[in-house]
Parts: sequence; structure tokens; C-alpha cells
Amino acid sequence: MADDKKDKKAAKDTKKAAAKKDAKAKKAPAKKAPAKKAEAKKGEKKAAKETKKAAAKKETAAKGKKAEGKGKGKKAAKGKKEPAKKAAAKKEQAAPPVVKASARYVRIAPRKARLIADQVRGMHIESARALLQFSPRGAAHPIHKLINSAAANAENNHDLIGDEMRVASITVDEGPTLRRFRPRAMGRATPINKRTSHIRVALTPVED
Repeated sequence: MADDKKDKKAAKDTKKAAAKKDAKAKKAPAKKAPAKKAEAKKGEKKAAKETKKAAAKKETAAKGKKAEGKGKGKKAAKGKKEPAKKAAAKKEQAAPPVVKASARYVRIAPRKARLIADQVRGMHIESARALLQFSPRGAAHPIHKLINSAAANAENNHDLIGDEMRVASITVDEGPTLRRFRPRAMGRATPINKRTSHIRVALTPVED
């Protein structure tokens, strides 16, 4: 009887030990599961941080490229402007000198003076002098004197040859009008307008 009791106790102990082991085995995975979830969350956070860092690096690189592009564009623009400035300076240097002369308050009507000015414009100075010398119009004399004055300015002020010039431009503007009156029949008076002109001439050297 004693042996049977001992066997029963041993069997119970073994059963209890097996039950405890099963309980531990069941509890262990339950504890490990949260640890795996925490690790997964940490991995996700790390991946998110890495992606943010990569995006920030790309943005900085793009900004740097844009700044470099702008700097290159400005340099290129400066490089383009410099030749333009040089070309303008060369044109200014190559532009022929212009010699001017003017006569103001000439006692002739602008309409009559323009008829002679249109004939002389663009002519060589010798041809213009010949035309004005033999022209029957009254405006030929003051315009002839003005062209001779411009030729003298070219010789004295610009060291040019006066006989090798061309009439580049000639303009006739209206000056003040002198208003006079003439008595007429039956006590009336009629106006007389004595018009004046401002004449300007510009000469340039003849191109070879």
C-alpha cells in the first residue's frame, strides 16, 4: 500500500511539473510578442528618419545646384554684356564727327527757306555751294553763308578739311513773327506778318 501511494505521488508530481512547463511555454511567446512589436516600431522609426535625412540632403543639393546655375547665368550674362559694351564703344569711336552751325531769326519765311534746304540736303559741300551761288531764290544767300560757317567750324574746331564735307542734315524751324499793319481804304487796316526762321546745318566728312 505504501508503494502504491508513493507511485501516485510521483505521478502527480510529474503531472504538475509537466503542467508548469506547458504554462511557461505558453506564457513565453506571449511575452516575446510585444518585444517583437517594439522592435518593429523602432525599425520603422529609424527608416522614417533615414528617409527624412535623405530628402533633406536632396533638397540641399538641389538648392546648391540652383544657386550655382544662377551664378553661372549671371557670369554668362556679364560675359555677354562686356562684348556688347566693347562693340558700342567701337561704334562710338568709328562714328564720323558731326559739325553743326545755326542761324537764328533769319528774316525769311520758313516755307521759302525749306524749298532750298530740301535741294541741298545730302549733297557734297562743293555741289551745294555751286547750287546756292546760282539759285535765284532769296533763301539761297543765308543758307550759303551758314554752310560756309559750318565748314569753317570743321576746320578750326575739329581739324577737318572743309571742302571734303557733306550736308548730313539741314532743318528750318519757324521763329517769331513780326506783326505789322498797312492802312487800306475807308479807314481799314490789313495785317502784314513778317516771318522769321531758325536754320540748322550739320556736316559730316565724306566717306571714302
